[in-house]
Amino acid sequence: MSITIIAEIGINHNGDLNICKQLIDVAKDSGADCVKFQKRDINQVYTQEFLDSPRESPWGQTQRDQKLGLEFSADDYQEIENYCNVIGLDWFASAWDISSQLFLRQFNSKYNKVASAMIVYTELLREIASEGKHTFISTGMTTYDDIDTAVKIFKNAGCSFELMHTISTYPMKEEDANLNMINTLREKFNCNVGYSGHEAGLAVSYAASAHGITSLERHITLDRAMYGSDQSASVEPNGFRQLIEAVRKIEIAMGDGVKKTVEAEAPIAANLRQHLNLK
Repeated sequence: MSITIIAEIGINHNGDLNICKQLIDVAKDSGADCVKFQKRDINQVYTQEFLDSPRESPWGQTQRDQKLGLEFSADDYQEIENYCNVIGLDWFASAWDISSQLFLRQFNSKYNKVASAMIVYTELLREIASEGKHTFISTGMTTYDDIDTAVKIFKNAGCSFELMHTISTYPMKEEDANLNMINTLREKFNCNVGYSGHEAGLAVSYAASAHGITSLERHITLDRAMYGSDQSASVEPNGFRQLIEAVRKIEIAMGDGVKKTVEAEAPIAANLRQHLNLK
């Protein structure tokens, strides 16, 4: 089974459908399997005091202006779905509140996603699991007990899932990656495990691909210098294409772990061992 590669657009579209479509094209052209977004009802996710607080952005002078500027409408998501259908690419989104999860049900996305911040929101998890769609569950900022609770919810609902090892810093430092947690999660919870990376560069993701992951998620951007909190931890188009090409090579190179002689080795062995007179 090949690694499912997820291009996380998230909020890097900056509320602009043209930028969004360019990012979808980058994902498709690079060979990703799907693109992912984030959906929030800002009045549920943030307090009114926070939303009223000052923040300069391209959309205004308050946090509310900025948060609203990053949210797509139902018509926008319908356009995204139509566009993805035309080019042949799956899409889905992580909801940060129950209203947003209910909102997403009007579309035909293939997967669900539990963001690391939301893994402790058990009511939301039950709503997601009730849909029966394969769900990627990120595990940043969690304890084993948090993960265990989430796993039980999905198992009890009979909903397929996989955990994703994640460190929720943007960008993540390489020394914090702790990739051996991929094996720990797989053994402890007896399930498939992916990796959601927030690091700068590609090396850590290459290494994760050699740990038997079933999914790999990276944020993508047109330019890391663009406005947005996630841009600096994202991969630009050329880098994303390079990442996928390398991951597919790593998958092939890992092999099956069974010792065998490669056919092309036979004449080399005969030449290098000719003085041994082996029969």
